[in-house]
Amino acid sequence: MDDQDFAELKHKLEDLRTAHRDLDDSIEALIKAGSRDQLQLQRLKKRKLALKDDIARLENALVPDIIA
Repeated sequence: MDDQDFAELKHKLEDLRTAHRDLDDSIEALIKAGSRDQLQLQRLKKRKLALKDDIARLENALVPDIIA
């Protein structure tokens, strides 16, 4: 992996983390507002979990494999 690929992955990782935080804030706001739209909350939480999986995948891609 060259420096450009590494930089692109780091940028993508930051974008995913920002989206994850934004979803977390949206979920909290809906809960605090007393939203009864459980379907919307469920969809937001599912998207948040998918983002978490994407973040973990990219973090693993950025860490080089070290043979112990």
